[in-house]
Amino acid sequence: MNSRTDESKDTRERILATARRIMVGKGFAAVGLNEILTAAGVPKGSFYHYFNSKDAFGEALLDSYFDEAWSALDATLQAPGLNAAQRLLNYCQLWEAGQLCGDYQGTCLTVKLGAEVADVSEAMRHALERGVSGLIARLAAAIEAGVADGSVRVEEPAAQVAQSLYQLWLGASVAVKIFRSRQPFSNALAATRVMLGLSEPVAA
Repeated sequence: MNSRTDESKDTRERILATARRIMVGKGFAAVGLNEILTAAGVPKGSFYHYFNSKDAFGEALLDSYFDEAWSALDATLQAPGLNAAQRLLNYCQLWEAGQLCGDYQGTCLTVKLGAEVADVSEAMRHALERGVSGLIARLAAAIEAGVADGSVRVEEPAAQVAQSLYQLWLGASVAVKIFRSRQPFSNALAATRVMLGLSEPVAA
């Protein structure tokens, strides 16, 4: 890869990183391309050198976000010295911490953009679907590992429990924004313990 290609890739990644930081606060439709490019220090007329359209840009933004989210989840669910239940509860704690920062704005693009873009951009909806499906698959594998090591007890298939678990925390994240309270997360954690068959607190 030559230096010009490296520079182009770095610029593209800088645009995506800048857009994520802005959009997690404002949403997708409210942010203009010029605002992103100015903040990223990129010439205003060069957007279409890196992206074919705003939809393609939005899809790339979500794909980049989920690549990082998958890596972070993998690291949490593969942490050494812990059983699967402890790793799953650590993931819940990280989710909560991420959503409580920035005066309840949070850092999750799924929470911020999901409802907004799914109805207006099929490309972005598919990116959301791919990303969320990848997260749920990882949670399902962790639940299966918990059943195997005896730290988790579930009545339903792991994939179904994982989907319910993700949806529980996604809904709690929206409620936290509405009520400006962390109580929805406390409720979600209690429900998570029930779903995973954890009658007693699990030390992390």
